[in-house]
Amino acid sequence: MPDVLVTRRMVDAAMAALDGLGTVEVYTGPPTAMPRAELLTRVAGVRGLLTVLTERIDAELLDAAGPDLRIVANHAVGVDNIDIPECTRRGVLVTNTPDVLTEATADLAWALILACVRRVAEGDRFLRAKTPWIWDPRMMLGHDLHGRVLGIVGCGRIGQATARRALGFGMRVVYHNSRPLPPEVAEPLGATWRSFDDLLAESDVVSVHCPLTPDTRHLFGAEAFARMKSSAVLVNTSRGPVVDELALAQALRAGEIFAAGLDVFEREPEVEAELLDLDSVTLLPHLGSATVGTREAMGLLAVQNLAAGLAGSRPRNLLNPEAFTG
Repeated sequence: MPDVLVTRRMVDAAMAALDGLGTVEVYTGPPTAMPRAELLTRVAGVRGLLTVLTERIDAELLDAAGPDLRIVANHAVGVDNIDIPECTRRGVLVTNTPDVLTEATADLAWALILACVRRVAEGDRFLRAKTPWIWDPRMMLGHDLHGRVLGIVGCGRIGQATARRALGFGMRVVYHNSRPLPPEVAEPLGATWRSFDDLLAESDVVSVHCPLTPDTRHLFGAEAFARMKSSAVLVNTSRGPVVDELALAQALRAGEIFAAGLDVFEREPEVEAELLDLDSVTLLPHLGSATVGTREAMGLLAVQNLAAGLAGSRPRNLLNPEAFTG
């Protein structure tokens, strides 16, 4: 019986860091999520569980694991896949990997912003299809960024990093959080709080960085798109279900907004079929943190959290301190 179950192979440096944590079992099946039935079987008796966002950690899994489970170390910032209150009730520690992927994800958000406003992916597809063309003053017109407004929905670590980059493009930043940022945080960003509705109406680009909660599920649906400018761009690098993908496709077809860039999806890895035929959408397979350095840092941090929990120490990124008894 293993001491640790790792549900997805990580980069080499992180895998090497698992040495010394006892018997470690790693899922090496097809490049898909571990089948639920297999996960429930293999988790029995483990003391530590290193997961990625595709694994649902709930009462059923905790029952299958049994009383020896000490820690769930999530290889992600978001933990909407984990029932933290249930873990806390059972004394199971939960950790994540914040901070180390902030800058990479903000870079990716900007890659999508630029791709959308300047129709980069569409132009690439056009040329690869060997479509006859000649330069034309009206060809594939996009929109300017300089002097326009960037709206950040969820101005935490990644949202703030995305906002900082807007300064270099000469953009004005507005943001929406449940409460305004402290002045010492907002003022260097030149960022001004707006209600959600006002942000939608004012922004030329809306970049989504909020966590997935019951309140943010389908936050961007038909009503939200109707409030946006017809020239606006929506970019989502947070969690897929924050955006109603079918409503987004309908809004794009109707010309309610100009373009969208998505790195995450409602039913990941499935993508809403209505989006696949739209040139006005740029789609990426959840690459927000996909740089060599960032994935190494995430993996090492997840292992460090795991090792601390197994040793009875307080992990660096503990999300439920009330479960820690020392």
